Order: sequence, then C-alpha cells, then structure tokens
Amino acid sequence: QVQLVESGGGLAQAGGSLRLSCAASGRTLTNYAMAWFRQAPGKEREFVAAISWNGGATDYADSVKGRFTISRDNAKNTVYLQMSSLKPEDTAVYYCAAHNRGLLTIRPMTPRSSAGWGQGTQVTVSS
Repeated sequence: QVQLVESGGGLAQAGGSLRLSCAASGRTLTNYAMAWFRQAPGKEREFVAAISWNGGATDYADSVKGRFTISRDNAKNTVYLQMSSLKPEDTAVYYCAAHNRGLLTIRPMTPRSSAGWGQGTQVTVSS
C-alpha cells in the first residue's frame, strides 16, 4: 500500500478556487494511476477525476468537467486537483487514491480495492 496524505482543503466562496495536493510516501507514484473521490454528508462517495501513471490521459466526472483539473508531478510524488468555479454542491471530503491498473477500471475503485487511500481533506464552498 502507498501512503497518501491530502492537503489544501478549506473554505472557499462560490466561484472561487482551491488546489488540493496528495503527497505519497513509501512508494513511487509512477507505478499507479491516481484518482480523486469525494463524499458529501449523507451522500454516497463519488468519483471526481483520474489521471494515468504518466499524466497522458485523464478522466473527469461530468459534474466537474471544465472546472477541475487533475495533474501530477511524479518527481515530487504528488498529485493535484485544481478546483475552479466552485459551487456549494462541491462541498465534501475529498480523498485521493492510488490504482494499480488503468483508467478504465478506476471509477468503481473503493478503499478496499485501492493500492492506497488518503484520509481526506474537507472542502467547504459557501454561497
């Protein structure tokens, strides 16, 4: 398992921006596709975005497409989620996760099936 730690969450106003970071330790992230998931209170966890091991391919949930950008810096062993044009419905705990297969199988990933799952960072968007 790769150890993942998210940071960068906080309070933002609607229309604002935040950048989340996910730092890995223990193993190099070049072995993994990476994803962000989120879970709002009382709601099921949902897929947000994913990126292939070399950054050559990305995938986004329809709800964030055009507003969020996932990227990675393998030299820094870190994955990012740039969130812009934030909406109150983006309020959730955001988790990063490592996946040891390709993007086609990343959306249904769970903490149990992952190669690593972070502890989460809270994002709150006020209207």
